[in-house]
This record gives sequence, C-alpha cells and structure tokens, in this order.
Amino acid sequence: MNLDKINFIASTDVISILKKVGAVLTNDHFVYTSGKHGSVYINKDAVYPHTAETSQIGKLFAEKYKDKDIDVVAAPAVGGTILSQWTAYHLSLIKGKEILSVYTEKDKGTLASASESEHIFRRGYDKLVKGKNVLVIEDLTTTGISVKKVVEAVKAAGGKVVAVGVMVNRDPEQVNSKTVGVPFSALGILKAEAVDADKCLLCQNGIPVNSKIGHGKKFLEEKNKIA
Repeated sequence: MNLDKINFIASTDVISILKKVGAVLTNDHFVYTSGKHGSVYINKDAVYPHTAETSQIGKLFAEKYKDKDIDVVAAPAVGGTILSQWTAYHLSLIKGKEILSVYTEKDKGTLASASESEHIFRRGYDKLVKGKNVLVIEDLTTTGISVKKVVEAVKAAGGKVVAVGVMVNRDPEQVNSKTVGVPFSALGILKAEAVDADKCLLCQNGIPVNSKIGHGKKFLEEKNKIA
C-alpha cells in the first residue's frame, strides 16, 4: 500500500493515533522515567512498530513547524530518535531540501541516576549541529528535564534551537516555553499527575506497581534492595 495514501487516511489527532494503537493506558500504577508515580501512562513504545502511525506523527510535527527556518531535527535517544527521523523526512518533503536528523545520548559518567545524566552528541553529530537552526523533538514530557538537556547539548555544539516540540505534554503548567527557555509546544496534552514515591497514594493504598510497562520493575528492584 502506498505510504502517502496511509498518511492521508490516518487520524490527524495525536491522542487518537496513540489510542488507536493501544498506547494510552489508565487506571493502573505506573512509574515514569522521572521516577515519579501516576495512574496514566503513554506507552510510546507501542506506537513505533506501526510505521504508518509513526510517520503520521512525524508529519504532524513537520506541518506544525513548516514555517520555521530549520536545518536539523534533534532528539534524545531512543524513542525521540524515531520521531526525529520521520519529522525530518516530512520537513524535507515540504521544504524541498534535505533536513538532517540527529540524536543525543546519555552520558552518566559517575552520576548516580539516569535523570541526572547529561545528553551529548556522539558520532560526529555535533559537527552537523554547529551553526545550524535546530528543532528539538521529544515524545513525552512530564518534567521537561530531557528536552532541556537536549537544548543544552545543541547550544554546547554551537547550534541554535528555534523551537522544541513534543508529541504529548503531560504537565503543561510545569512544562512550557517559560520553563524550557525556548519556544515550546505540543501536538497533544494528556494531563497525568506525577508524584514522588513517598507521596504516592497508590503506594500507600497498596496498589501493585505495574512492572511490565514503564520503570516499575526497576523501582521494585531498588525498593527490595533497600528493604
């Protein structure tokens, strides 16, 4: 089947796309990448095997930023890389010129946790960013930490961040243009309360942590070590 035809018949609402592939989960006990807990989870990994839907999300990003002067699309590995590729692909078609796609990787060094890790460009990607206008793409934001670190990596490499776009913003009150420090927007908003483990009512009420999706397994392993 022609991919362009699939794109035209696919939903134009990102939340609908995610629901279509079963990526929006509710009424459970999840641990997010940030380590915080909540009852709503967007299983982004459920959408990436579906190339037509993932392409459509990239196209939504491209349409949103088509009037921006963009040379490179950057994202944090791993999931953001896939969206970066599709966004750059569709931007290239729209603008009639090659838009590059690059990604940052975590550099933990001696730091204790993944949330504290810096994001850096490897593989010579810093040279592709230097002196270029960069669109930063991310799949989800709860705290905005990852996108901020990608923004810092772009600036450190000598690039200019023209905007930050995320697939879904889970906390628009805390993650926005003011807190991120550059023009910021999302394709969709799905509010999900996220709290620290020691304040989690789900934990206090004995609701089991989902250990198959998200970071629940790691949380339980670390909790058992302490115990």
